[in-house]
Formats: sequence, C-alpha cells, structure tokens
Amino acid sequence: MAKRLLVPVDGSDPADAALEFALEEYPDADITVLSVIDPTDVGYGSIEAAPSTFEHLQESAEERTQKVLDEAESRAADHDMTVTAETVIGMPSRAIVEWAENNDIDGIVIGSHGRQGVTRVLLGSVAESVVRRSPVPVTVVR
Repeated sequence: MAKRLLVPVDGSDPADAALEFALEEYPDADITVLSVIDPTDVGYGSIEAAPSTFEHLQESAEERTQKVLDEAESRAADHDMTVTAETVIGMPSRAIVEWAENNDIDGIVIGSHGRQGVTRVLLGSVAESVVRRSPVPVTVVR
C-alpha cells in the first residue's frame, strides 16, 4: 500500500522545497497538499480589516490559496504525479496536525523557514510546532 503523505504549502520557497522533496523521494505515495488560511493573518491591523470588506478579504485569501494549490498540482504533473489539494481555515500548526490526525496520514513533509535565535523564539515556528505535536513522523526540509 502506498504511503499517505501530507505536505503543507503556502507558496514559500521552503514549502516548495518540501513538496519537491516529497515528489522526488516518494514517487508512489498518495500526497495531499494542504493550504491553511490563517484568519489572524488576513488583513490583520489594516484598514481593510473593517467588517464591510470581510468578504473581499476572504475572496482574496481564497484566490491566493487556489494559486498556491494550482502551482503544487503543476509541480506534481512535472513529475508525472497527481496530488490531492485541500484547504482549511485555522492556525497553521494546529490545522496541519489535526488534518494528519483525522485523515489517516502516515507522515508529514514540511518546509522550514530556517529562523534562528531570537526571531525563532519570538515568532515561533510552524514546522517546530508540527514536529512537537504531530501523531505521525515529520520530515523537515530546509
């Protein structure tokens, strides 16, 4: 039976590297690419965050997410593979772990943004949080 992998994608270089790694190293895997829309990140602290523009913000976030997922599907096609694309709304690390718990995932391949020192402590790390909380093995790609 093929391994079921979860690869979180957000359009960043580290996420792209993680997807590329998964496609190259696990050609027989069933890969799900997951994009998480963080509601605290959309329009936070801007004038756009007014309730009258919430629908516009939501549409913009969904469009960005769809573009990221389309790119992931295109990368998979370059490897003669297909991926399942999913979107959830929530805090990224929590949403990734919950997806793995609820969807019979065998492993997670995630990109690391490579933060170090004070920045890592202050901002935290999605990859680090996923590693700490994941019920399945996690491969972190730099």
